[in-house]
Amino acid sequence: MKLIFVTQQVDPADPVLGATVAKLRALAAQVDELVVLSLDAAPGSLPPNCRVRTFGGGTKAMRGLRFVRALVPELRGADAVLAHMCPIYALLAAPLARPFRVPVLLWFAHWRASSLLRAATAVSTNVLSVDRRSFPLETPKLVPLGHGIDFTGLECAALEDREHPGGEELRAIVLGRTSPAKGIETILRAVRQVPEARLDVYGTSGSNEERAHRAELERLIRELRLDGRAAIHDPVPRNRIGEIHANADVLINNMRAGAPDKAVYEACGSCLPVLASNPSFDGLFAGIEPLLRFQRESPDDLAARLQALAALSAHERVAIGRTLRERAVSSHSVDSWAAGVLESAARG
Repeated sequence: MKLIFVTQQVDPADPVLGATVAKLRALAAQVDELVVLSLDAAPGSLPPNCRVRTFGGGTKAMRGLRFVRALVPELRGADAVLAHMCPIYALLAAPLARPFRVPVLLWFAHWRASSLLRAATAVSTNVLSVDRRSFPLETPKLVPLGHGIDFTGLECAALEDREHPGGEELRAIVLGRTSPAKGIETILRAVRQVPEARLDVYGTSGSNEERAHRAELERLIRELRLDGRAAIHDPVPRNRIGEIHANADVLINNMRAGAPDKAVYEACGSCLPVLASNPSFDGLFAGIEPLLRFQRESPDDLAARLQALAALSAHERVAIGRTLRERAVSSHSVDSWAAGVLESAARG
């Protein structure tokens, strides 16, 4: 089987897009040939049966032209094209793939329902996403696959070595972009209400909006007098995520509804308890006490969840973490995701 995969970046060290490499490796393990079209790529990131063709640089029009030139020669003999989080490439690929009878798949998990996404959905053979709530349009083409998380290197052992009784410092973390969509202001206001809680935010600030919001968050930390109990750090390389998990007691995720954040599933892979506001995690959290979901705009509700976790022993927290890991791995592994992609391609 030959699969063409279109993405923005192939770099396992990238704190935002590095997770895509694990998906590529999982797909490569299940196909004969994987052709990767990317704006840029770090050498030596992929297995021998992968070929990478880059088309980045210049204007949008130039990148589009280079993409077409890279794609067309690969369509002969291909079984499917998968555009990963890039509706524009599904839109460009569809008319080129049609004469070759090659299905075009679009993977998309976000709340933004743009006109571009609508057009890409219309021309795609199938649309893939985490679940039905992670894709912002109603379409019979939608195929839920889970998130596709690489749980390699995420272990429970480091947490199980802890013997912190309830009532000691509760070390909370946030991982991801310093974007307003992450709801970090609410998290800071909740931490202020819980004296035993400390918060460390590890975030990428790649856009002007994210850099401006990072400055706002730093000002808020000072205004709330959380110096010494809250800090914003540089992003964490992917190979250090397990280490950050191991030094925390809980991950807090206040991402806007509609995009189930992979940071939640990665934390579950490390048996780290999670507090999250997104209703997409209801199944993950079902039946667990104390409650792990909080109201997105309510610092008071989150503070109550933090206090309930702080009152637990380390053993009780690990038990919650083990349940979360079992659920996350069973439904969101990168291998099951890759199998789902190929099944959708075969159905064409």
